Amino acid sequence: MPSFGAADPRLVFVGLAPGLHGANRTGRPFTGDYAGELLYKTLHEAGLATRPESVSADDGLELRHARIINSVKCVPPGNKPLPDEIRSCNAYLKAELASLRHVRVVLALGRVGHDAFLVASGLKRSRFPFGHGHEHRLDETRYLVDSYHCSRYNTSTGVLTEPMFRRVVARACELAGLDKG
Repeated sequence: MPSFGAADPRLVFVGLAPGLHGANRTGRPFTGDYAGELLYKTLHEAGLATRPESVSADDGLELRHARIINSVKCVPPGNKPLPDEIRSCNAYLKAELASLRHVRVVLALGRVGHDAFLVASGLKRSRFPFGHGHEHRLDETRYLVDSYHCSRYNTSTGVLTEPMFRRVVARACELAGLDKG
């Protein structure tokens, strides 16, 4: 599954894996499922997406200053990647992150995205504990920001609310120096 968004982003979202009935079907990360509905709506509200929803890879939606990358490139069995699958795909994440020169903020969508980013960056997980809303300064100009994954499960159980998600995306935009619009 290819990544989606700006070629030279300041903000990168690191997700989990393509969803069986969403991205795997549509060809674009977070498109065609509930997590994508919340993500693209929030990105649009933040001025990072040209439209509030994405229904297919050719629907005209574009991202501004942002890119979405999945930790795992293919749909995992049971829609949950195993540690071996995450490790196998980490080289792709590492290579893509290395090619993005102006990223100021990585927003990890869930613990898998958080951990995969740290491994790809050669950083120790013990130094950067995962927690919704946690901000980790990586160096003079870069941050890792954590969010619970925007899945239907997390939102239906109240682990993540839309206001919580909007706040963490707004904070990531602020750290990246991105004004709305």
